[in-house]
Amino acid sequence: MTTNNSNKMKYFLSIATAIILLSACNTQPKEGVMLLMETSKGDMKIKLYDETPQHRDNFVKLAEQGFYDSLLFHRVINEFMIQGGDPESKGAQAGKMLGNGGPGYQVPAEINYPALFHKKGALAAARTGDNVNPERKSSGSQFYIVQGKTYNDEGFKSIEKRYEDMKRQQFFYKTLEEYKDTLQSLQQAGNQKAFMDMRILIEEEVEKRLSNEPKQTIPDELKEVYRTIGGVPHLDDNYTVFGEVVEGLEVIDAIAAVETGQADRPHEDVYIIKVEVLN
Repeated sequence: MTTNNSNKMKYFLSIATAIILLSACNTQPKEGVMLLMETSKGDMKIKLYDETPQHRDNFVKLAEQGFYDSLLFHRVINEFMIQGGDPESKGAQAGKMLGNGGPGYQVPAEINYPALFHKKGALAAARTGDNVNPERKSSGSQFYIVQGKTYNDEGFKSIEKRYEDMKRQQFFYKTLEEYKDTLQSLQQAGNQKAFMDMRILIEEEVEKRLSNEPKQTIPDELKEVYRTIGGVPHLDDNYTVFGEVVEGLEVIDAIAAVETGQADRPHEDVYIIKVEVLN
């Protein structure tokens, strides 16, 4: 073999080696991800769902970057949920309003109901409301973990009525957007009667659309979970659930039990020590 050919062979071998190394180091999607979330109130072992790969991979990425280390559970509501993931909460002064921070991007919705639902221990992504976020995109970092409560048949009826009210609100915002220009013109012209007539027309249109929608009910298999384990069924089909606490449910209860003040922020800082990817 000539020197020139030998050099070419070394060159191609180095390229092949580099490709192999890059492939090995490439951030391939992880499946069956388990996390350990260490908090000031105890540890929780969390499973991320493969059915929500974008949320799974985003959470893993942030955890591996140490993004969640030292962040607070800045919003805590007993018998509802505990919320964290706001980078502005790190070292935040007492009384500071929190909940608007993030990594500068959103994650597309991966709502997979009824397969994934808001049982106790569910990990879900926080987001802004439908009026400003009709695509229901998730916060890039803020999450909540469900505590909730158990329900009986009367509770389920109340939740199903709430489903109807939420659907009515969604139709209202959508219909309002369709007539927005007309309403603004009437308001600017000072034509109050025509403006109010248009509002009545919009309300009638909303009710008509609602009557053509099938009634949303809670599946029987989910009712059994909500009767025994508990959760927050009225959030179902509205937010992306992307994991669950498989060990350490008592830690959720300990955090949810702390005293809170303005904007449901705990008086005593409850924080994430770190989030470790176990596999």
